[in-house]
Amino acid sequence: MYSNERNVQILISLLKAHKVRKMVLSPGSANASFVASVQCDPDFELYSAVDERSAAYIACGLAEEADEPVVICCTGATASRNYMPGLTEAYYRKIPIIAITATRPLSWIGQNRDQLIDRTVLPNDIAVKSVHLPIVQDDDDAWECNLKVNDVLLEMKRDGGGPVHINLTTSYSTNFSTKHLPSQRVVHRFFKNSKLPQIMDKKIVIFVGSHSRWSSELSCAVDMFCQRYDAVVLYDQTSNYLGKYGIPCGMFDISGFPNIKVDLIIHIGNVSASWPNSSKEVWRINPDGEIRDTFKKLTNVFEMEEVDFFNFYCKKTTKIKGIQQYNMWNEAYKLVEDKLTQQESLMGLSSLWIAQVLHGKLPLNSVVHYGILNSLRCWNCFKLDRSIRGYSNTGGFGIDGGVSSLIGASLADKNKIYFGFFGDLAFFYDMNSIGNRHVTTNIRILVANNGLGGEFKNSLGNVQKAGLGDSANSYIAACGHYGNESKVLLKHYAESLGFEYLSANSKDEFMQNMDKFTSDEVGEKPILFEVFMNDSEDVGAIDFLKNIGKGSSSEGATHKVKNLAKTIIGENGVDFIKKIIR
Repeated sequence: MYSNERNVQILISLLKAHKVRKMVLSPGSANASFVASVQCDPDFELYSAVDERSAAYIACGLAEEADEPVVICCTGATASRNYMPGLTEAYYRKIPIIAITATRPLSWIGQNRDQLIDRTVLPNDIAVKSVHLPIVQDDDDAWECNLKVNDVLLEMKRDGGGPVHINLTTSYSTNFSTKHLPSQRVVHRFFKNSKLPQIMDKKIVIFVGSHSRWSSELSCAVDMFCQRYDAVVLYDQTSNYLGKYGIPCGMFDISGFPNIKVDLIIHIGNVSASWPNSSKEVWRINPDGEIRDTFKKLTNVFEMEEVDFFNFYCKKTTKIKGIQQYNMWNEAYKLVEDKLTQQESLMGLSSLWIAQVLHGKLPLNSVVHYGILNSLRCWNCFKLDRSIRGYSNTGGFGIDGGVSSLIGASLADKNKIYFGFFGDLAFFYDMNSIGNRHVTTNIRILVANNGLGGEFKNSLGNVQKAGLGDSANSYIAACGHYGNESKVLLKHYAESLGFEYLSANSKDEFMQNMDKFTSDEVGEKPILFEVFMNDSEDVGAIDFLKNIGKGSSSEGATHKVKNLAKTIIGENGVDFIKKIIR
């Protein structure tokens, strides 16, 4: 029977799934959990070699002649060092060898423990990929092992192939009572010339993360795919999707809409600030062909251009299934949007309310840059005109450089208007950039100034789930910096740098300045619009959205937000909720 070490079980199960059969095994105790498990499994063809140096070369000859991958496995200590000559040979000849080296926990490295070799850094030319498998103690560890084994076995066959390395941690278990290997998720990689899998009768969502400008060919291919497979596109504002069948992904939770189902997510683009509820499986399409398991449901990776993927599947059928799924999602979106409009007083003067008011007012063909997290989250709830493109520094996902990126983009076309929406911490972090002498008059910046990092005050994050409330203000949410919501600091700074300065302390004042801020004509000066808001109003709006977005009634959402204020937001939140309910 098999070892009870779950990382060993996962590894063996996936070796079988990827059709790896032949092994050259060397003696030892650290690798005994693996070796004892495979020697009783008739699916494997085993050979023994005492000298690891010889074992690696035996595997090279066997793999070349049999034209299939071969496993070599050794114990800890210096055994793996003897693999290097044979693995070097395999690397330069692109021979598919899988070197499994047993190890004690990496935390013991440097602690004078016996028979422990540091394999965390390998020479460049002995493996095309190396992974470490931890001891599995929870579901996250199991997911990590599954993903790493899939990844390394796929890499062994990619770009001509070559040897790979798996560093397998052992607990020296003596329990070999496991009768059946656990079923494992298998990830496949496909190329443009591969035989691509069929799309059966599935509820399909195309999810777009951050994405560069779309070609007209790609946009047409995705729209045609939606019609022929009854699919819908979920996107955030950095997706730059301009097609017909898109729904903003930040508005609502589909668990509140039981008629909406997702079987398959087709994932394109890169890092996103939002993501849909997970599905049964995910296919990722990207020319890099890398394993990016964002939703922990990845089954297929397509190493090809996105347009080639969608064109291929569009050619597989000429039948138009229709857009029932899009219509269903769109109805749910409109339902939540209507509730927000009807209950806009519950949003106060907040970043969410600003996004709701402005999203239909921005000039056609303008470009928007968003601060990460709250600014982008709020704007992800609303449909903008399809001519408007959007960007955010989600690659590193910090507050760095958003204003600078906006200024850099605005230099590309001085006849186009470039908007920037930032919270106060993000803006002040990068405020020196608006003093650049190349700043042009086509820039419009809105600063939502609530005096702190609102991200650390809403109930979405662990800070407030821990019940820290207002005690998070001083050091976690950085309250009181940058003039402590001074009414003149940014005004003087912006005006001294040649900006036209606008401000608002209420919804009425905001509305009075909105038309100038959203004018479709490039003026004589760039504009900076500072909106002062209460942090509890800003945070309360997000909590209200999350509850109403689950399909609950506005009254139920109000009740939930009231309770959140008591337990999470802090005393200021309680005062705010009392005020809006009255």
